[in-house]
Amino acid sequence: MNFAPSPLPETEPPHDCPNCPRLVAFRNELRAEFPTWWNAPVPAFGDPDAWLGIIGLAPGKHGANRTGRPFTGDFAGQLLYDTLGKFGLADGVFAAKPDDGLKLNGAIIINAVKCLPPQNKPTPEEIRTCRPFVESQLAELPKARIFIALGQIAHQTSVKLLGGRLPKAKFGHLAEHVMPDGRILIDSYHCSRYNQNTRVLTPEMFEAVFARALELRRSIAAG
Repeated sequence: MNFAPSPLPETEPPHDCPNCPRLVAFRNELRAEFPTWWNAPVPAFGDPDAWLGIIGLAPGKHGANRTGRPFTGDFAGQLLYDTLGKFGLADGVFAAKPDDGLKLNGAIIINAVKCLPPQNKPTPEEIRTCRPFVESQLAELPKARIFIALGQIAHQTSVKLLGGRLPKAKFGHLAEHVMPDGRILIDSYHCSRYNQNTRVLTPEMFEAVFARALELRRSIAAG
């Protein structure tokens, strides 16, 4: 399998990042069981000149942890990349493979936690430990003034890294939070299989988040 390179290579954790013992142990188990998978911290994917940053939770076992590209190879990715394509933020055809030639245009995807956590549930300590990598990536995106957080954990990470205050910035679908430096965070329910199957999140609800991001971008450009 050909794995997608990071658009921000200097900011990524090492392939054998040792920082979270539980995640390292899980990674080693999967490397033994599935030696052809990526099984490492998953890099960012997208446009290094992005105006829009999308913050996810963590790699999925059969998705990004297998393919090495965020939201690639699992159920959640189809809705995300279909939506990005609909709003002109992706070029090419998403085929759920890291070598499908898909490119993002004006958007970049970064996970709050770079490594696969057991049961898709990182601990608070693992979230804190990974935060400096995400912080360094946001620092490399000076054109990104609008962010979308996919789910509660991504929201919490984003608020902290963008300089906001969590008690004041409460998570809610389509909630907007203006950060101290003017950057704007929009919340969305995560595009997980569970949320889609239970209709907690519909395609129309998800599209509304990106429509709002584009509306805000036009408003910022107009001054």
